Amino acid sequence: MRNPLVIFWLLAILCGPTAYGQHTPHKPAPGKPAAQNELYQTVARLDTEMFAAFNAHDVDKLMAYFADNVEFYHDKGGLSNFAQTKAGFARLFAQSPDITRTLVPGTLEVYPVKDYGAMHIATQRFCHLENGRPDCGNSKFVMVWQQQAGIWRITRVVSYDH
Repeated sequence: MRNPLVIFWLLAILCGPTAYGQHTPHKPAPGKPAAQNELYQTVARLDTEMFAAFNAHDVDKLMAYFADNVEFYHDKGGLSNFAQTKAGFARLFAQSPDITRTLVPGTLEVYPVKDYGAMHIATQRFCHLENGRPDCGNSKFVMVWQQQAGIWRITRVVSYDH
């Protein structure tokens, strides 16, 4: 990506997961307990839903997946809170109206976090048009999801390898 402003916001705000309607999660290893396979499917579904909102550029729907106390750590952009993350998404969508995100097939990993929720680890790909040509880049992320009363929200994001 050549536009420094687009690069900054893409790298500073985006962490995580799949193109709308194109999610093909990597299946968990055979022999995993049923609860782990169920958790994997839950997180894969959350990834799909969340990034459908991203690809639709629906900031409010996207932010509904984040807890009010989210901490978003980015290797290039530093730390941002909920309000800063929301403002960053809004700026990104305004500056790059064609930006999309896909989950790189086969990279999704899900691990339970005892009495809390789950860790969601994968590689994602962001694309937009730059001078009429596709411009794409991959990054890795870890999201920590908290489950409370059946509702899942992201409390921590680590986005790296940009």
